[in-house]
Amino acid sequence: MSDLYSEAHRRLQDGKGTRALADRLESLSHAEFDDRDRSFIEAAAMFFLATVDHKGTPTVSYKGGAPGFVRIMGPGELVFPIYDGNGMFLSLGNIAGSANVGMLFIDFESPRRLRVQGSARIVESDALLRVYPGAQYLVAVAAEQIFVNCGRYIHKLSSRTLSPHVPNESGKQPFPQWKRVDILAETLSDADKRRVARAGGAIPVDAYRGEDSPDPGSTLD
Repeated sequence: MSDLYSEAHRRLQDGKGTRALADRLESLSHAEFDDRDRSFIEAAAMFFLATVDHKGTPTVSYKGGAPGFVRIMGPGELVFPIYDGNGMFLSLGNIAGSANVGMLFIDFESPRRLRVQGSARIVESDALLRVYPGAQYLVAVAAEQIFVNCGRYIHKLSSRTLSPHVPNESGKQPFPQWKRVDILAETLSDADKRRVARAGGAIPVDAYRGEDSPDPGSTLD
């Protein structure tokens, strides 16, 4: 009896003769982080987060931060921050409605990847939030299955430069240029409207050039 595979998985495995291999790989999965998992996760500057919405539709999000932004808090539990984003709160809203999540950590240099599947919850802890300057919310994940995936198709990346938008030790970060785009101007919060004004006002869509070089003089409070 498998906790990971359905009959649909079994049909595909049997079609290619990989059932025994799949069973061995499932047997190697675990619910507690070992030393190698811990060092890999706590050195990561990014991961992909899969959640499910109220209609059962999956959503995948990129989550990034300084190495160490994902912390192992117990034998089978980790925590990560939610920083300022686009205000949709797709991942967080999904987690509030359905705890099931999947996390994919990738090392683009080795290459290697690690999956964590489990149950997530929003953490209401001011003390823990203070450990993450700039975080709006925290998410804790209780791992159910932790396992390594084949990394042979992972392309190597030449740059290890962190995004300039990662909050600093005081929780400050540059104001995102996309919030200055004119078609969004009337939808912003009052605080963001003031920040746009301080940054020089709204800009047309055609003038938006991405977030590589944010204005260092304009930061989020």
